[in-house]
Amino acid sequence: MISVQSEDFDVAAEYAALRDSGAGTGAIATFTGLVRDSGDLQGVTGLYLEHYPGMTEQVIQGLIDDASKRWDVRKARVIHRVGRLALCDQIVFVGVCSAHRGDAFAACQFIMDALKTSAPFWKKEITSGGEHWVEQKASDLARSRDWE
Repeated sequence: MISVQSEDFDVAAEYAALRDSGAGTGAIATFTGLVRDSGDLQGVTGLYLEHYPGMTEQVIQGLIDDASKRWDVRKARVIHRVGRLALCDQIVFVGVCSAHRGDAFAACQFIMDALKTSAPFWKKEITSGGEHWVEQKASDLARSRDWE
């Protein structure tokens, strides 16, 4: 299941829903991303995220489908927040159920890595000196290419 939303999410509730994935599930891997607080080194006070409605969900579903072809994915959940977010706010949740931990870990990491570079989200940093759009990081692109 996929949600792109402005509201926060409850990690415990999302885990509980994943845990109810049925017989044969032996592992659940999750990742929760936060708006990084750099200790005001860069003056960032928050983020603003935009997305392409409809297309974003379609791309994320494609990532889940790709992960399911590579690994035993019993159930997957992706939540990505949009709108204005403060430092330390939850921004993304990825959860994957599988029969075995290796598949759960790999699928979860693959979905998160691909999400950073493939899904149509745009991030603007809000700083004490103004706002600016953030370019994709070379390190994120390299991690995503490692899965090819």
